[in-house]
Amino acid sequence: MPATPAPVRFGLVGFGAWGQLHAQSIARLPDARLAGIAAPSAASRAAAAAAHPGVPVYPDHHALLAAGGLDIVDVVTPSHTHLEVASDALAAGCDVLLEKPMALSVADCRALVVKARALGRKLAVGHELRLSSQWGEIRRLIDRGVIGEPQYVLVELSRKPYRQGASGWRYDPARVGSWVLEEPIHFFDLARWYLEGAGHPVELHALGNSRDPSRPGLYDNFSATFRYANGAYAVVSQTLAAFEHHQTVKIAGRRGAIWAGWSGALDRTLEPSFFLKVFDGERLENVALARHSGEVFELREEIARCVGMVRGECPPAANGEDGLWSTALCLIAEESIRQGRPLPVGDLLAPG
Repeated sequence: MPATPAPVRFGLVGFGAWGQLHAQSIARLPDARLAGIAAPSAASRAAAAAAHPGVPVYPDHHALLAAGGLDIVDVVTPSHTHLEVASDALAAGCDVLLEKPMALSVADCRALVVKARALGRKLAVGHELRLSSQWGEIRRLIDRGVIGEPQYVLVELSRKPYRQGASGWRYDPARVGSWVLEEPIHFFDLARWYLEGAGHPVELHALGNSRDPSRPGLYDNFSATFRYANGAYAVVSQTLAAFEHHQTVKIAGRRGAIWAGWSGALDRTLEPSFFLKVFDGERLENVALARHSGEVFELREEIARCVGMVRGECPPAANGEDGLWSTALCLIAEESIRQGRPLPVGDLLAPG
């Protein structure tokens, strides 16, 4: 009888609102063990120690890595720290789950991809929507050919403003990099994933504005269109000047179409409303989903997927190249807004 594999040992860097949910997701999974937490402030360290008694808590990621005994490091820190923390974790011989965005520049994202490959480590990027019972089912419907070749994808979000983040980092352009790198990055990833059969996007055009003139570079309202050589195109759109949290996906194929929606009073609600409808060209079906949809549930799936990744049982749901592409599309969108014109995408994976 084969021996039961040992739990995968996770080191968690960051214990803010989302980091706490990462910790809960790791701790509740029998095949995972929360082996250490790094938190920068005394308050967050006290919260971590109270929530997870018996788990060592460290003042920074350097101390966590120096203690050793980790299989994977889960990085849930402000965006401007991702490059350093992930790079150090890879160098320490750990696999990495890195929250989006990978980094604040294409060059830094590429550096992480190259480093992980050179060291033989696995790098997963936190595009957990791919693991959703709802948004993931859309990809499965596409793969089965239910709607034919996709020609048009819309991913749209209407929600209330962002949380400030620890010490207000999410409202500081130097630390957040861009609000397009916050939530729209997930939608760029989903749209590109749904249109993967069309190759790579070739051109992108974006618009954005802010209701607060004191922060013109942080776009409350944002829309982008990117197209492919075969004529397929996607629209990604978001407003932060609304209420609650409401996401919509619509896809038109050569044969049929898909319409899905998700709504909650909060983005992390445990009791959302959601639906998925598919038309195969002849029949309309309301698809029953086996599990709740929502980022709390998708995070749990992501942690379980990382256990399989560390054990060599499956690849990451979204790898470093995927994270590079989603970051790059966001940054091209920012530049398109600044220049007021469409911009070529080019081969973002090529060095240069």
